[in-house]
Amino acid sequence: MIVISTVWIAVLLGLGGFGLDRVLTAAITSNFDAQLDYVLTAMISSSEIGPEGEVLFNRAPADQRFLEAYSGLYFQITGEGFEPYLSRSLWDRRLVVQPHSDTEVHFYDSDEFPSERLRVIERDVRLPGSPVKWRFQVAQNRDVIDQQIGILRRTMVRSFGILGLGLIVLVALQAIYGLWPLRRVRRAIAAIRSGQKSRIEERLPREIEPLTEELNVLLAHNETQAEEARRHAGNLAHALKTPLTVITNAATARSPDLADTVCREATTMRRQIDHHLARARAIGRRASAHARAPVWESLEAVERAVSRLYGHVTIDLVGDRGAMVRIERQDLDEMLGNLIENAAKYGGGRVFVTVATTPDCVEIEVEDDGRGIPEAEREPIFDRGARLDTGKPGTGLGLAIVRDVAQIYGGSIHLEESEDLGGLLARLRLPLAP
Repeated sequence: MIVISTVWIAVLLGLGGFGLDRVLTAAITSNFDAQLDYVLTAMISSSEIGPEGEVLFNRAPADQRFLEAYSGLYFQITGEGFEPYLSRSLWDRRLVVQPHSDTEVHFYDSDEFPSERLRVIERDVRLPGSPVKWRFQVAQNRDVIDQQIGILRRTMVRSFGILGLGLIVLVALQAIYGLWPLRRVRRAIAAIRSGQKSRIEERLPREIEPLTEELNVLLAHNETQAEEARRHAGNLAHALKTPLTVITNAATARSPDLADTVCREATTMRRQIDHHLARARAIGRRASAHARAPVWESLEAVERAVSRLYGHVTIDLVGDRGAMVRIERQDLDEMLGNLIENAAKYGGGRVFVTVATTPDCVEIEVEDDGRGIPEAEREPIFDRGARLDTGKPGTGLGLAIVRDVAQIYGGSIHLEESEDLGGLLARLRLPLAP
């Protein structure tokens, strides 16, 4: 980052210095040209035509350098058919006459003298009483403005160099100081990884606090998931331990009904494995931040499937058809399927489903006209394998799966008495999708 900043500062200062150099150089040159233009104008105003048609000055030039040989300041007046009128400073040299036909003022640089670079101003003028077009030229050595431009450029280079160095030092200090809290965060994360700490507890600058807060939330989330995984594995191991013990004892005792025992206990283990797999899938799908499912479409799909299994049961759906929940469609189908199938299986032939949307959640009520469940037995019915009516087929895992999946997504399930149908009312609350 410091290298990139250094390059960027160098580029910007270079471009800025180049632009400033162009502007100041043009200003110095323009000021120099204005002085030459003043001298040229003074010469033209003091010129007149002599008796033989030649150009004469009615007053001598004010600058004494015109009288000193090779002084660096020269003038020359030329006209067709006349010898050039030269300043004494030119001595044995002549200024080159550039061809042009207008009467405008012209400025240019000239290297016509081997050891001297000149800045030349010239203009064509017709003097009163003369038919000749006279070329007035004033030239001055460029050393003066070149020295000024050199001093200016050296000053700019030093100034911009000091400025650039200062900016680079400031960038380096800012980077070191600004990244210092991140180094503290890195050390805190290293301490967490080594087991010395469980959270980032240091007080950090306000700009870094959101990062550390999110890291702490992530750590808490990972701990929760790890705890869920340990609990999940422990529950599965505990659920499989009893059937395995029964099979082992029957095999050790050479029980005559060993085959029946193995089939029965294997079915129990299969139910437990299916339950834990469904919970694990729900935990995995919960990580999707874009999970959305339409409640009404899921209800209609479940209603069609249950109606084919229980043709004598009437299933009525009412409520908010546009309700959306923050849950995967597969998990929603599984929860609604378990609730509506239980209502159809244990009810008296009528199932009534209501969908309502609140500011925080979507509430789904599934009612039936069966015998219901006594209040004291409603909580134990959520235990894995718990069944009140053993005369009908089932695994006793339906409500347990509904409760576990709902809790994974931040929802809940409660059992109440249906006031309208007299049977059981299952109230499922699921998070509202944004």
